[in-house]
Amino acid sequence: MAPLDDDLLALLRKVDTPTVCNAIEVVEGKRGFDAFTRGTVLCSDPAAGAIVGFARTARIAAAAPPTEPPEVIRARRMDYYRHMATGPRPALAVVEDVDGTAAIGAFWGEINTTVHKGLGLLGALTNGVMRDLGDLPDGFPVIAGSIGPSHGFVHVRDVGAGATVFGLSVADGDLVHADRHGALVIPLACLDRLADAIHKLLATERLILDPARAPGFDFARFEAAWNAFEAART
Repeated sequence: MAPLDDDLLALLRKVDTPTVCNAIEVVEGKRGFDAFTRGTVLCSDPAAGAIVGFARTARIAAAAPPTEPPEVIRARRMDYYRHMATGPRPALAVVEDVDGTAAIGAFWGEINTTVHKGLGLLGALTNGVMRDLGDLPDGFPVIAGSIGPSHGFVHVRDVGAGATVFGLSVADGDLVHADRHGALVIPLACLDRLADAIHKLLATERLILDPARAPGFDFARFEAAWNAFEAART
């Protein structure tokens, strides 16, 4: 995986996920981009901004005890951390809880988030559970499906085989943009034109936002601004 351009990476970290979603459609020249999460997510630190990185994937479960021998479970857990510690950077953990809506085990608490941050990851995206909200490390936002008090019988099911979270299928190594709105996978074919698309999108939005925020805004000014906005989008 080629490293991300530094300027593009800095820009992606400044803008929110809805902006990137719209910008991808600008690059593609049409609506209909659909590689994004569905439903409502919870973010441990909504003010943290965007997580941008290559996915390190795994699947866990916690609602019931594992049925495999303890030594197998322990070895797979070490394989999991080895996987998280390696691979292209920047990176985030994308971990599917296969218990789905019945998930009860908080894999993402103070200890595990601190370990992941220490291993060089920027945050986590999971449909599972988080806890210890007052004690999670700064600079490691967790975007999760729920909050709960227990770790249950949490154990790793597989490593590096992809994950599906909030309806979004993420392959190991996919480039992910995530924040308090949800997450998306950035198509690599869009990267060369994505920065220009973001700048164009932001400039176009100002055609309607600046007049709407100015004193004296009324329907006539709205109509003129909207016509300029529509013309710039086509």
